[in-house]
Amino acid sequence: MSVLAGKGALVTGGSRGIGRAVVERLRRDGAEVVFCYERSEEAARRVAKETGAVAVRADLADRGDLERLFAEAEARLPGLDVLVNNAASAAGQKPMVDVTDDDYERSFAVNVRAVFLAMQWAARVMRGDGRIINISSVNTRVPAPMLTLYCGGKGAIEQFAKVAARELGARGITVNVVSSGATDTDMLRGANPPEALVQTEAFTALRRLGRPDDIASVVAFLAGPDGRWVTGQNIIASGGLLV
Repeated sequence: MSVLAGKGALVTGGSRGIGRAVVERLRRDGAEVVFCYERSEEAARRVAKETGAVAVRADLADRGDLERLFAEAEARLPGLDVLVNNAASAAGQKPMVDVTDDDYERSFAVNVRAVFLAMQWAARVMRGDGRIINISSVNTRVPAPMLTLYCGGKGAIEQFAKVAARELGARGITVNVVSSGATDTDMLRGANPPEALVQTEAFTALRRLGRPDDIASVVAFLAGPDGRWVTGQNIIASGGLLV
């Protein structure tokens, strides 16, 4: 398939989990891809080698790193056609009363400010018929203890997408959110005991955890030509977890 041939895409947090699956899928669909990573250098190099995507190390809490990432994307891509805001920080996953100022600053710097700045940059340089896709979570609808900052940040980027869809629609740019359910990643397994994951499977209509490529497939639909008439939407990709 080459539905994205000649297109350029930037994916944040592309070395592992959902981000990696998105990078792999966009490359298979023909796009040139730049992705960023923060700490997982070995994994990032492996993704770059296997897919031909370009890996850029960047701490999204650092505005200078963000600007360097944007400059690298502009230099390496034929143009910007797809932006996938996937990277997220797990800082502050603790009871609200224990959240520190540092937790708050780190969480919102990565989960909110970096997404806003990436969308702002994309709005300036993106070619017509472009796609902006923010990755959120069903936790904005089913909030859980210790996720105050995470849920707050994800809620913010959902609202960013709704407003941006109105502002950018005249240029043919669509802006959407994909809210993932329980997706089998290192982050999910590191944050939950095995029995909780078994219970989650039982609550899911399709009776399994999601896979990163399940989410990547939804992103690919929105990024491709078949997603041209979908904008301002939050697509729940949870396997029926909320049914």
